[in-house]
Amino acid sequence: MTYIKSRKHAHARLNTKLSAAVAGALLLPAVGVHAQQAQSTLPNVEVSATQESAYKADKASSAKYTQPLVDTPQTLQVIKKQLIDQQGATTLTEALRNSPGVGTFYLGENGSTNTGDAIYMRGFDASSAIFVDNVRDLGSVSRDMFNIQQVEVLKGPAGTDNGRGSPTGSVNLVTKQAELTDAFSASAMYGGWGQKRATADWNKVINNENGTALRLNLMKQDSGVPGRHEVNNDHTGVAASLANGLGTSTRIFLDYLHMEQNDVPDGGVPTIGLPGYKSPQTATAPIIAPRAYVTSAPRVNSANFYGLTSDYNDVTTDRVTLRVEHDISPDVKLQNTTRYGKTHQNYLLTSFMGSAANLVTPSATDLSTWTIARSNPTIKDQTNTILTNQTYITANLDTGGLKHTLMGGVELTQEKQDSNGYATSGTLPAANLYNPNPNAGQGTWKMTADPGLNSSGKTNTISAYLFDTLKFNERWSINGGVRVDHYDTDVASGYRCVASGRGTICPTGVAANTLFRQNFSTSGNLFNWKLAGIYKPTDYSSVYALYATSQQPPGGSSFSLNATASSADNASFAPQKTKTAEIGTKWDLLNKKLAVTAALYRTEVQNEVEQDATSGLYFQTGKKTVQGIELGVTGEVTPNLSVTAGYTYMDTKVDSGKIVTANGENNLAYTPKQAFTSWATYKLPKGFTVGGGARYVSSLLRGSDDVLSGTPQYADSYWVFDGMAGYVVNKNLDLQLNVYNIFNKDYVAAINKSGYRYTPGTPRTVTLTANIKF
Repeated sequence: MTYIKSRKHAHARLNTKLSAAVAGALLLPAVGVHAQQAQSTLPNVEVSATQESAYKADKASSAKYTQPLVDTPQTLQVIKKQLIDQQGATTLTEALRNSPGVGTFYLGENGSTNTGDAIYMRGFDASSAIFVDNVRDLGSVSRDMFNIQQVEVLKGPAGTDNGRGSPTGSVNLVTKQAELTDAFSASAMYGGWGQKRATADWNKVINNENGTALRLNLMKQDSGVPGRHEVNNDHTGVAASLANGLGTSTRIFLDYLHMEQNDVPDGGVPTIGLPGYKSPQTATAPIIAPRAYVTSAPRVNSANFYGLTSDYNDVTTDRVTLRVEHDISPDVKLQNTTRYGKTHQNYLLTSFMGSAANLVTPSATDLSTWTIARSNPTIKDQTNTILTNQTYITANLDTGGLKHTLMGGVELTQEKQDSNGYATSGTLPAANLYNPNPNAGQGTWKMTADPGLNSSGKTNTISAYLFDTLKFNERWSINGGVRVDHYDTDVASGYRCVASGRGTICPTGVAANTLFRQNFSTSGNLFNWKLAGIYKPTDYSSVYALYATSQQPPGGSSFSLNATASSADNASFAPQKTKTAEIGTKWDLLNKKLAVTAALYRTEVQNEVEQDATSGLYFQTGKKTVQGIELGVTGEVTPNLSVTAGYTYMDTKVDSGKIVTANGENNLAYTPKQAFTSWATYKLPKGFTVGGGARYVSSLLRGSDDVLSGTPQYADSYWVFDGMAGYVVNKNLDLQLNVYNIFNKDYVAAINKSGYRYTPGTPRTVTLTANIKF
């Protein structure tokens, strides 16, 4: 059966009834935007008599962090919804701009393009360490902020907290929950490049006596992407939260999320003409000689789209969560969480690779004749599911004058990934380098479902953990934790083997290009721990020292486990191991309205899988180090001035194994040595608010793929400045104007491994948002 899909067909699959219902609900009789004098968001669960800080959080959401943030001995940043709203951030990637050194700096490898939240943190990919309400969230999708209360960024090994994961941290999204408050808010945004988005947030008390309430969040977006032709994000979201027993000793929460994304994806722009670009060469004989006129060729228009309008990225997410909380006594609390989640992604991008062979330049003088081959279509038809049950108990104890805050629990989790394989044939039409035609059609190229290439993977995990904060007195305490995970991973996959070179080497007796299927499995135990000592000079400050570990087994996040030496996911490999030491201090100043933090850290990652450049085989010989400093300030300087800022310096090194950067420097790729982020708002008289911020990212070294590409070896550093102005019209309505990249800085936001493609930074763009609240 042949599958040739168009955007028309992709939109036809959108649930039209759902879209109509959401759109109708969003077109309620008023619109408005958040401002500090008239918040559009619903109040937080922990509302007290004093006004809640717009930026500063006092605690993290997870029960594993039993102490206030000022006494939590690790770098843990909380990005609150008020800040997200003021910046007009709609995705997780945009919200994480508030965390220095965290971002989507890596575009992909060769012709493939990363999708979703491809986050790098302290030198390593953290995309597999994203959680929603402390449960792992699977799928390479872009997570929306319409139902998010805050984002929590934990830096350093999180193995004790979350089990397997990135060696340098994790991200947790906290969803909105039903509350005992009748409230309604709605927003509508319109901006440059066809940006359109509307949201609604409705909370209703059903029965005040037994604490029953319902909360409904809706979102509809149909937006272009600033600076990019043809790229489009069409999203629909519904999130419901039903609560019973609020204000009582037993509370039950039932949450449901449905999201649909029907996007035209972005494969990036050729790096031709960027600083450091030279005519590319190929590493295979005969080597194509450099072409001087290509080296001096002008840049392409950064808005050009080199895919086809028939490209698609269709994602459907459904997630249901049941959480039960019971207060056994004032000092003992029991909680159980059960979740089932499913995400299906259907993706086609007719991307390109600007190699010497693909870059056709028949005339050195006539630019109109230059073309680039659309030779690397990326196909993904993948379903991720997760079923988990978490049970834990928290207890405050006093033993012989020592105060304990204990938290222990068990988790049972099954994660599955199923991918459908496709065979391809024919060729796609080449793109004119300086004037690509996205409506060129698919030429003779087609893809056909090939069940022999299907793959499936499953990981079952049983986990147990225990945390304790032991207070000797008002000044000294110890915080520690241990976690044991037993995992079983099974993978069945099909592939076409190759006789030699990079990729899968044919097993003995199997001819090249033969369809081959194998089953692989691995299992093991992961033991992680952390220990910290805390000294409190005052009741509003702490000084701490931490040591923590983390591990990631082979195939732990990719479900591409196999048993060949030509794969980085060889089942016989030992888990990647990480250890981190951190010393820091935290201070809640200005009557505990302003949090100031500083931390020094050193992370060592061992058992890194390295590929031999000659044979293409992988060996577990790598060791890498990241060390640095991170500074932060968040909160209110005065009743009218709110500020958040962060700075990080990262020194990275490959201690053993292959140098991973294209220019041969002994550093990690896609890791800025320095990064800075800031945002501040000031409330003026008569309902006006002004604000803005600056972001700095130092140069990014790209990865090395051992080809003679001649492409840029790094992306230049950049500063970007954003601004906002808000006006409170009345108690129910306010307006907000955001200006992004005020000085229209031209910069590279992400670059791919070979350096052939890059993602341009957002140009100067203006959005206007209005919002109502009742």
